[in-house]
Amino acid sequence: MATVPPYPTHPGDPTGGALRHAHWWQRKWVRYGGLSTLLALSGLVILALVREQTGTEGFLVGLGLAVLPVPLLMTAFRWLDRVEPGPWRNLLFSFAWGACAAALIAIIANSFATRWIATATADPSSADTLGATVIAPVVEESAKAAAVLLVFLFRRRDFTGIVDGVVIAGVTATGFAFTENILYLGTAFGTDQLTGDTGIASVTAATFFVRIIMSPFAHPLFTVLTGIGFGISALSAERHHLRRVLLPLSGLLLAMGMHAIWNGSSTFGEYGFFAVYAAFMVPAFGLLTWLVIWTRQRELKTVREELPAYAVAGWLSPTEPYALGSMRARRLARDYARRHFGRPAARAVAQYEAYATSLAFLRHRGRRGRAEADFVVRERELLAELWWRREVARPALDHAARATAPPVAVTAPPWPVYGVYGYPAGPAAYPAVPYPSYNSYNPYRT
Repeated sequence: MATVPPYPTHPGDPTGGALRHAHWWQRKWVRYGGLSTLLALSGLVILALVREQTGTEGFLVGLGLAVLPVPLLMTAFRWLDRVEPGPWRNLLFSFAWGACAAALIAIIANSFATRWIATATADPSSADTLGATVIAPVVEESAKAAAVLLVFLFRRRDFTGIVDGVVIAGVTATGFAFTENILYLGTAFGTDQLTGDTGIASVTAATFFVRIIMSPFAHPLFTVLTGIGFGISALSAERHHLRRVLLPLSGLLLAMGMHAIWNGSSTFGEYGFFAVYAAFMVPAFGLLTWLVIWTRQRELKTVREELPAYAVAGWLSPTEPYALGSMRARRLARDYARRHFGRPAARAVAQYEAYATSLAFLRHRGRRGRAEADFVVRERELLAELWWRREVARPALDHAARATAPPVAVTAPPWPVYGVYGYPAGPAAYPAVPYPSYNSYNPYRT
């Protein structure tokens, strides 16, 4: 019979469990060093390949134009991640993997597959079409999905749900699209240099309009489907092994299918691209946007529902669950700490909010029977992080809770009030009614 994790009852001296001795290949400096070396080498190779195809001037033009949508996309994904913000190193890794490793894999694999098909069929035009609609979606989405898989496996504590999958996948695809746009825009600029076209009629302007203005979200939209699959898998219990494998694969297949439809739109006739864009891409983008925003609101609701148990146990103040479940209250708390105690205090409040959110999600999974083996250790670690920052965070969150509390209308009661119009000044003449005691509900108690 399985046992359930114990419930914390008093904030005395929280300590975490002892960590198992790590092998040399599990040490952080080995992982970070190897990964950084891989990404750096991939970046140098992809830089040389793109510069060889576009030329130095075309590379610089493509770089200047391709960077324009990156801040907008990164800001959007970071906004989605504000409820439980993940570490910046995860985002940097995802972007670097997409821009360097995934792009390098795609260029090499796509070129090799297209040449092989052209040689085997003796039909270069059909090889290009087949490569764009079949080979490229499979190769590119698999290369981008590798970043999501790595974060899912090795940064499991930072990967807890759908929003985390969407953010990691979206940032990876943003990096991939950045490198790809440099290549396409640089090549278009080189073509214009040869033909002498300039202005709106140039190939560069047309490429910029299609890839930067109309569809900057195309690659993120495809890969986000893979991220959603991994996010749903992260919400599943450990015993559901088949589901945890099939869900990411299903998301990957959907991403490949949508990517293939997008790349094949040019073969559907003169207006095939615009038809696919209006009838397929825009509705899919709207649906996925609604899904991730709805999921974000569900996360805030989970915070408001799970944290009161810790307030009853004494770990949090009574007002903190409300403040931590409101993005406006969180922002006010950080601003209050920054004004009164400085930037280090604001960072401490932001960390407190992130740890409290992680604690709420951990308890939510445990209450639904999805707790992992390290539940107790992780819960104690999060409680310790909160306890060490409580002196700065509690006043700020209490101020934010009072500032954002909904107004309560006060009206004169229709019954007599003590001390008014001759009634006794106190309730001494009336029998006292004992107040019922409150027993907190413990979902983990067997």
